Amino acid sequence: MSILAWVVLGLVAGFIASKIVNRSGGSLVLDLVLGIVGAVVGGFLFNQFGGAGVSGLNLYSLLVATIGAVVVLLIFHMLSGRRAL
Repeated sequence: MSILAWVVLGLVAGFIASKIVNRSGGSLVLDLVLGIVGAVVGGFLFNQFGGAGVSGLNLYSLLVATIGAVVVLLIFHMLSGRRAL
């Protein structure tokens, strides 16, 4: 998957996860960075539990990346002391 595809997938996943976790969204840069990290974390977690990781620009990969981004955002909010939900 190209860098541009990771950026697009990370941006969309980060935006969706941000809306799920704190309902208001964060900054565009924070959503992008945490979304890309979330895509990697989601792919890793799905591989560890026997599922397929991020495989391209498709709906399944968006789901995996979003789940990973939610995990990353929850950890980020716990560590930074911000309130989630």
